Amino acid sequence: MRRSGITRTPQRTAALVEIRTTLHGGQIPESMDFTVPGDISSAAFWMAAAAAQPGSRLLVTDVGLNATRTGIIDVLIRMGARIREIIETSMNGEPAGNIDVKGTTLHGTEIQGAEIPNVIDEIPIIAVAAALAKGTTVIRDAAELRVKETDRIAAVASNLRAMGVAVEEFPDGMAITGGTTLKGARLPSFGDHRIAMAFAIAGLFASGETVIEDTACVNTSYPGFADTLRRIQNGERIKHRTRMLSQFKPNPANA
Repeated sequence: MRRSGITRTPQRTAALVEIRTTLHGGQIPESMDFTVPGDISSAAFWMAAAAAQPGSRLLVTDVGLNATRTGIIDVLIRMGARIREIIETSMNGEPAGNIDVKGTTLHGTEIQGAEIPNVIDEIPIIAVAAALAKGTTVIRDAAELRVKETDRIAAVASNLRAMGVAVEEFPDGMAITGGTTLKGARLPSFGDHRIAMAFAIAGLFASGETVIEDTACVNTSYPGFADTLRRIQNGERIKHRTRMLSQFKPNPANA
């Protein structure tokens, strides 16, 4: 807003946390060109897939790296992933750059409290990563997931159980015990794009065939997901924004 000539009056707490802003009418914004970086919540599916497979390598470029959106990186690193974040530029005041992921054996972690708002949209794919990790991952303070496009806590728990994963469901989260081979299954998307994409990734690691039903919802946020999935499995370079270089290999049973 400032760059387009709009002034505002922020109200902050003693700790300088902005809690309210006041805008005055009659202001005319100036036109300007914007470069929009890639969405890290879309890149999160590929990041988790690469992080969970030892020996894989993934480079995501031109992705937004605002600190309020990069919680997925912190969680995966805490689970043992080797991730390097490189801020290369500022696009209209927003930091952007590359994320380099090297796959390894993941282990469980705890996700709760103040961290939750920064990963709330990524929890379905984090849950899949937890199923692929050794040990137990506990997610709490995420009751907001109950009122997304679907009840994502119930949806994730149901689909993981269908793939043979032990899940304990809480009102505000879940505990996922990973480390066993996922079983292929026929899974509902619940009409939720993030559930559909998260379990398409899970299917790459499963023995046998995995079918995700009703995937038209994916077009809500990532209409090119199926094509990117095919190309990333083949190790191709994706040339459009949020490009990916990959050595990711699916479970041989699903190749």
